[in-house]
Amino acid sequence: MATAEQREAGQDDAESEDEVYEVVDLTEYARRHQWWSRVFGNNSGPIAEKYSVATQIMMGGVTGWCAGYVFQRVGKIAATAVGGGFLLLQIANHSGYVQVDWKKVEKDVNKAKKHLKKKANKAAPEINTFIEEVKATDFIKRNIVLSSGFVGGFFLGLAS
Repeated sequence: MATAEQREAGQDDAESEDEVYEVVDLTEYARRHQWWSRVFGNNSGPIAEKYSVATQIMMGGVTGWCAGYVFQRVGKIAATAVGGGFLLLQIANHSGYVQVDWKKVEKDVNKAKKHLKKKANKAAPEINTFIEEVKATDFIKRNIVLSSGFVGGFFLGLAS
């Protein structure tokens, strides 16, 4: 025979089977409680409100891939041009067409290094001011899904 405790537990099981569960519509819940609103504030930006997440990732990915592909191609062309130029100068130097005063080159390089160090120290505040004026971080925060798609597409464009 069952004890009183076992009978009470059996009654709890019977009552739990009769409980009514609330059905939650996830799409409505997602519209009311957007995760980026909690993370980045209430002003989530116009792009986040107009398009679905998949569309934003696709748009960002495609534009990022295009930018990465162009960046890769231009980088290869620039590296080839600079490398080819140095190669031609070395060939011309060894053939006797060009005489290089290496002491003067070393002096000019050291002078340029000092000048760049001075300019680099002065440029840092200007760059920070530019970033603050443009509000790039605000744009990225408002369009985080689009921005992350762009970054991923950019890396894919560099790799292809």
